[in-house]
Amino acid sequence: MADYAHSPAAEAGRAAKARHLAGYLWDREITGSELLELPAPVQRKLARSAGVNPPSTTETWRSVARLLDEKATWAARNPGHPAAQRPHRDEKLLWVKPPITPW
Repeated sequence: MADYAHSPAAEAGRAAKARHLAGYLWDREITGSELLELPAPVQRKLARSAGVNPPSTTETWRSVARLLDEKATWAARNPGHPAAQRPHRDEKLLWVKPPITPW
């Protein structure tokens, strides 16, 4: 009996989910490192907000982070391209809180 989790169909599904999540996060200016630092409950809520079932493995989250890093590199070389824009950057604060500076 074949193991679905390691089948080509499952891998394709994880890749599609990672691309969808990366697109959602890119629009909100969330970086790969910021994503990986988020607590698991926040990651799950973020995935649901993006319209996908939360990934069940950290490998999928790492794939999303890699895609975000690759796009950031590409966007730095192509700043005028429409795909390099981040139309919902103001929503970043809903997910990634800036560090609080002590008094």
